[in-house]
Amino acid sequence: MAAQIEKRTMNLGEQVALVALMISLVALCIDAMLPALDVIGIDLKVDEPNEAQLVVSTFFFGLAFGQMIYGPWSDSAGRRLPIYAGFGMFFLGTAITILAPNFDIMMTGRFLQGFGAAGPRIVTIAIIRDQYAGRGMARVMSMIMAVFILVPAIAPALGQAVMLLAGWRAIFWAFLIIGFIAFTWFALRQPETLAPEARLDFSLKRIWNGCVETCTNRIAFGYTICLGMIFAPFVGYLVSAQAVFTKQYGLGELFPLYFGALALAVGVSSVINSKLVVKHGMRYLSRIALIILCVLAFSFLAVTWMHAGDPPLWMMMASFILMFLVVGVAFGNFNAMAMEPMGHIAGVAAAFIASVSTFISVPLGTWIGLSFNGTIYPLAIGFAVFGAGALVVMEWTEWGAETAPASSDNSG
Repeated sequence: MAAQIEKRTMNLGEQVALVALMISLVALCIDAMLPALDVIGIDLKVDEPNEAQLVVSTFFFGLAFGQMIYGPWSDSAGRRLPIYAGFGMFFLGTAITILAPNFDIMMTGRFLQGFGAAGPRIVTIAIIRDQYAGRGMARVMSMIMAVFILVPAIAPALGQAVMLLAGWRAIFWAFLIIGFIAFTWFALRQPETLAPEARLDFSLKRIWNGCVETCTNRIAFGYTICLGMIFAPFVGYLVSAQAVFTKQYGLGELFPLYFGALALAVGVSSVINSKLVVKHGMRYLSRIALIILCVLAFSFLAVTWMHAGDPPLWMMMASFILMFLVVGVAFGNFNAMAMEPMGHIAGVAAAFIASVSTFISVPLGTWIGLSFNGTIYPLAIGFAVFGAGALVVMEWTEWGAETAPASSDNSG
């Protein structure tokens, strides 16, 4: 086994590309569906137009539940086997969505699809944590995010093109093909990163104790809450973007272009963060990002109010680009800071952090999305309220941190 591991070595550039592709399955399965939501709702006969947004949020719920399984499992079985199992469940869920005769079966397939995608999504974070810590992990995660963000930038256009050529079910066939490419690349090239002597017994007691330890660690738990709060309005944006761009602003088939422009803003922020985090540290950059986000969000809320919920398109785009830039800086750092003290239980901790933050963000984000009423009010309020909430929680998390022992010279 050791000899096989030595043969499958990758440089940093290849690993960043592979991890970005595996993580991007999540973004692909969300963003490529956005242009098809109305058609899916009509074909599968949903009762209310906004219900089609559940195609997005149900995937998120499957993702949240799956992360609680694959992370702890990877601490005992190693990183590779849980990822294989995740891909298998992903393929099963995707097959169900391809054949779904009604909306309920579609939701079952989407839940299983999300549950399966959780394996590659969460265990790859543990793989990175096995190899890096502190600012080093933040830098690598920012590099991964910079590559990953190309997927949500082009996914809606890909989904729209496939749908126009072959119908909305063909989008799921594309997921199968891309998933198989990622699975094959991983199987052939990614070595195991968790040595046998570092593995832990798989038991409910150990998982529970790991969750309790993560929950009672002020840094890990505080930044988990920050992740959930800052991602909630972003989820609201994802589930309602198609309605905002096509119904409120009447952009029609231009929707993927505008959506992609906003996605690239997050990618740019990840590149900026990877350059600045080593010099300035995660905490300083994240605090500044949240302060700027609050100023921008409350300013945009005021502008939205002055335009009765319907600001000009250019004003909405400019505001969202600026907000997404600072959200991207904070998001990667929050995840790295939450994981920083949890290296000895990276799998359980990664699962807990990802699942809890998702269980916070998805219900709140779905509520924001389902509140769409032909105006931008729900999104404007969401970014303002939850941005301010994340800043408050960060200050609480860091309160008294100066009296605690430094965890690492790499800390931020």
